[in-house]
Amino acid sequence: GALDPKIQQEIIDRDLYTVAVLSGNRNFDGRIHPYAKQAFLASPPLVVAYAIAGTVRFDIERDSFGTTPDGKPILLKDLWPSDEEIDAIVREHVKPEQFKQVYIPMFERKAGKVEKVSPLYAWREMSTYIRRPPYWEGALANERTLKGMRPLAVLGDNITTDHLSPSNAILLDSAAGEYLAKMGLPEEDFNSYATHRGDHLTAQRATFANPKLVNEMAVVDGEVNQGSLARLEPEGKVMRMWEVIEAYMERRQPLIIVAGADYGQGSSRDWAAKGVRLAGVEAIVAEGFERIHRTNLIGMGVLPLEFKPGTDRKTLGLDGSETYDVVGTRSPRADLTLVVHRRNGETVEVPVTCRLDTAEEVMVYDAGGVLQRFAQDFLAAENAA
Repeated sequence: GALDPKIQQEIIDRDLYTVAVLSGNRNFDGRIHPYAKQAFLASPPLVVAYAIAGTVRFDIERDSFGTTPDGKPILLKDLWPSDEEIDAIVREHVKPEQFKQVYIPMFERKAGKVEKVSPLYAWREMSTYIRRPPYWEGALANERTLKGMRPLAVLGDNITTDHLSPSNAILLDSAAGEYLAKMGLPEEDFNSYATHRGDHLTAQRATFANPKLVNEMAVVDGEVNQGSLARLEPEGKVMRMWEVIEAYMERRQPLIIVAGADYGQGSSRDWAAKGVRLAGVEAIVAEGFERIHRTNLIGMGVLPLEFKPGTDRKTLGLDGSETYDVVGTRSPRADLTLVVHRRNGETVEVPVTCRLDTAEEVMVYDAGGVLQRFAQDFLAAENAA
């Protein structure tokens, strides 16, 4: 969620290195909040203890949290509840009736209050939470050429789904924040990226919106800058990621992503695949893919390609100024050719492995994705009936 504006401003003004302590498992850099640069996992009582302390820069077992009125130090052992205390509170406050009051009425039919429903959902055009999805329109309705692709990003190893589509709080100065503000939402109601996944116009602005992203194309004054940045080609201008995506969408420019090992690791997140496909990405070439994310890419009609051992973006000297073609017949784990056209006119043919691993994956990809394949099967069944 959002930080208190005064606290957030102090973090910015003093350039504080802030961290989060949490009992969940969302401990990727910047995941809890863009200004929480690291996150540490702890048990719920320790989360409370660190909140009381207000810092992680102390020995929580030995250092004092404060003093009693008579000057005695207060240690963690003085605050830590016993099993008996916890059991007593649970017995007193956690009752079966609480759950019955909430869940049983959800499944009861209310006489006289049943509203007539339409078989089709009435889409609300101005909603920022649920909007008619575009998966049969725009870029997704066009044929993927796999030719003349420009890199949207050149990335290193261990790119997570949180880099690809973060779930943290939406800031006012982000692409999604600016969009929500134009839609009339006050900043305190922006919520997180995760809550807007039903609205593609908000969610696609989260693509590569992680402040910890390192896009090797974002070179300014000879140094790679960290952040949600990309380089528009052929102009060579480093801009905010979403601005580059918008420019390429207007040009109908097919895109590719070049990456290192373990691309797409982390929590399984469908928008990590949806976002890049809506941006116009047709293929991703990497040294390796996380299993579930590879499947999700295929489900969105994005072609995963794998460098052969000993070949990568560095050995090939790829800097993002190139254009790319994919040549060959797609079949399970077939050898294809990635044709790299360098700016100086040189052409390099790079053997890659097609990471459509099964015949079913080939059929899903050829259909344009899993939704398109489902639609084809449904229409075929309707026509046969």
